[in-house]
Amino acid sequence: MIWLAVVAAALLGTSDYLGGALSRKVPLLLVLLGSQVVTTVALVPNLLRGDVAAGGSTAWAWGVAAGVATAVAVASLFRALAIGTMGVVAPITALSALVPVAAGWLDGERLGAVVVGALVLALVGTVLASGPEVRGATGHGVRPIALAVLAAGAFGLANLSVARGSATSVPATLFVGAVVTLGLYAAAALVVWRRLAARPWADADRGSLVGIVAIGVIGLLANVCFALASRSGALSLVAVLASLYPVVTVLLGWRLLRERLQPVQVAGVAAVLAGVAVVAAAS
Repeated sequence: MIWLAVVAAALLGTSDYLGGALSRKVPLLLVLLGSQVVTTVALVPNLLRGDVAAGGSTAWAWGVAAGVATAVAVASLFRALAIGTMGVVAPITALSALVPVAAGWLDGERLGAVVVGALVLALVGTVLASGPEVRGATGHGVRPIALAVLAAGAFGLANLSVARGSATSVPATLFVGAVVTLGLYAAAALVVWRRLAARPWADADRGSLVGIVAIGVIGLLANVCFALASRSGALSLVAVLASLYPVVTVLLGWRLLRERLQPVQVAGVAAVLAGVAVVAAAS
């Protein structure tokens, strides 16, 4: 069943690519809201089988934190993928794995020399990969990189919140997190509704709507595959394989969008992925 970790990485990387690609054609909020509705609707029946009130205020608080962090993370990621080079943006977001490591260090956990070296490698790789992007001709300057870093930090906080809340109640943490994320997207859509309604959605055809639904379904399947893989194999190996999801986004951007990376960026991307993989294996 360890192969499910590879499937999870492939699905998550595909979901990220779709989110970025569709956000280039239709309003970002439409992509976020539509995909989150699908995810929440699919999750609720299963979550309601558990006692979402069993965790009390602690699980609910962590669920709220996870929901807010997830909303920020996904919005930042999709926007960064939409305006930047996917081959650069996606690997940077993999740095989310460093947040739980930092939290453990603050809690008194010791970081070995290998982990510290991997952290340095990942950070150096980020600089190498993003440098030419900042000076490139995308017209957005440093914004894609800044959004990618924000997404990485937010994803890390979301994962940390889910882990802390799940120690009390998994159903409550996930349920509250999903509802909060959906609520934030819905509130944002209401605030800018007039602007969205006035925008001509010439490219928001049926294929785009199918793609939005696919983001939610594929993301949910990725989480299911990861959960099953973690139950049947070594968690360290599963984490390493699943953390390689940006490779799929990079390959799709290269194949479908004809993106090209400079040699220094290729080296930087490889360094980021290698560093994150080592951190995941050692965690």
